[in-house]
Amino acid sequence: MIAGRNRGIARLGVLVPFTNVNLEPDLALLAPPGVSIHVARMGGYDADAIPDGAQMGGLGAAPLDPPLALLLGTQPDIVLYGCTSATLAHGPAFDAELARTVEARASAKAITAAGSLVQALADLSLKRIAFASPYVSSLNDQAIGFLEQSGFTIVSRADWPKMLSNAEQSAITPDEVIALAKRADHGEAEAVVLSCTDMRSVEIVEELEMLLGKPVITSNQAMVYAALKILGLTPASFPCGRLLRSLDKVMS
Repeated sequence: MIAGRNRGIARLGVLVPFTNVNLEPDLALLAPPGVSIHVARMGGYDADAIPDGAQMGGLGAAPLDPPLALLLGTQPDIVLYGCTSATLAHGPAFDAELARTVEARASAKAITAAGSLVQALADLSLKRIAFASPYVSSLNDQAIGFLEQSGFTIVSRADWPKMLSNAEQSAITPDEVIALAKRADHGEAEAVVLSCTDMRSVEIVEELEMLLGKPVITSNQAMVYAALKILGLTPASFPCGRLLRSLDKVMS
């Protein structure tokens, strides 16, 4: 088959923070053949400021009409809201309402990064969680509160040792992500959650699961899982942990 002849199975529209450089490469790794990715970039925060709760909360509350209107020109089947912290900073009710708002405007299913973490953990029947992210400590507090309000118990966490800029979060290496996850892990944790759509965690999920002996759930992996579950598709061949492998069982 000539490359590209099977394009058109489905279109994913993605709203992504304008400084994010890792979500699109991750989606390219995980999307199956025939699923195309179309992106619009969101503002609402200061690229030069530390992405704390105020900055990310501001992104979550920023008007979506301009980027969404452009994105809808591609007629996506599903819209992904590609920032975890923007809705983690506001709580589960805000996250659910944002998804409903996007769905109403897009006439398409909407998935948030934060909501997809919740769905992934629930679908794998995981309750006791180790949490890690590159966020500032106070934003991690909000993220943990979000997950606890969603019915999970956080048994351990790992904060980054210093405050990171947007560019510094993007530049974290996969090896550094592995070290962060290992610090977060705990014997009572049933899974490790790595939150942030701009952190390079997709590439090391398989390695981490072998090291830790438990599922590893990341923001971008979870969004792809949620989208493919709706579409009734299995992921690309790139290995990315138990969560995406579970789709093979569901779809078989």
